Amino acid sequence: MNERLVILAGGMSSRMKKALDQTKNVDAKLLDEAANKPKSMIGVGKNSRPFMDYLLFNAQRAGYTDVVIVVNNKDTAIKEYYGIKDRGNKFYELSLSYAYQVIPEGRTKPLGTADALTVALEARPDWKGEKFTVVNSDNLYSVEALKLLLNPAYPNALIDYDRSALKFEQSRISAFAVTQKDEEGYMQRIIEKPTDADVESVKGPDGYIGVSMNIWRFDYDMVYSYMKNVTMHPVRNEKELPTAVMNMIADNPKAVFAIPLSEHVPDLTNPADIKTIVEYLQEEYREFE
Repeated sequence: MNERLVILAGGMSSRMKKALDQTKNVDAKLLDEAANKPKSMIGVGKNSRPFMDYLLFNAQRAGYTDVVIVVNNKDTAIKEYYGIKDRGNKFYELSLSYAYQVIPEGRTKPLGTADALTVALEARPDWKGEKFTVVNSDNLYSVEALKLLLNPAYPNALIDYDRSALKFEQSRISAFAVTQKDEEGYMQRIIEKPTDADVESVKGPDGYIGVSMNIWRFDYDMVYSYMKNVTMHPVRNEKELPTAVMNMIADNPKAVFAIPLSEHVPDLTNPADIKTIVEYLQEEYREFE
């Protein structure tokens, strides 16, 4: 069984922090947490449970047991909450460990998602020869989505979300990366910030438009070198996971299968999301004490 999970939580939540002064109708305590903690640690749940608790709860229900959380070297909130040991912290039936993404001198934030995954894999050489799932810390992926990547028939895969099932405002949906697949369902391209023409070009015969929400299954031995060696994005100045995946696909055209799934993915990216997430968790996670 592929019971390994990486959660990318090393970002600086810059979009969240930049827009805090534009937020209305959000509890002042939560806004203060948004200004001072990673997004995943904002206490949006019952009794101020942080957002990441719910992602971990879903992971445990899906069948994962071994979780690596990538944190940046300036963050203390995650370790203070989940445990200070580098390995073996317990949360329900999960074993939590950490990988540390260092913010280089002269930068205000880490080097990006490909760098984050690289440090996670280098922290767990015992995972060599194995498969694992990787997710963002600010998306609440469902138990079903996490199960689909637990033990699929493909060494590498992506959950390919149905664009029409996402319940965000249209302007936000339009900015999500869309996926281009071949006739068998294998990934060919990820198109960031797609134009209308891009969206039309990737539409399937049945009208399906796939969107990446950055939830993947990877083969450690296959993906590691691509994450390690990806070059910096010329504009965003980060090492990006989708770019590394595209490099892997260029060398191995059938490397990544796109698994279609039609459902919404709650997201905690902007301050305006806080109120929506609070209400969602109150309604959908009443059993999570």
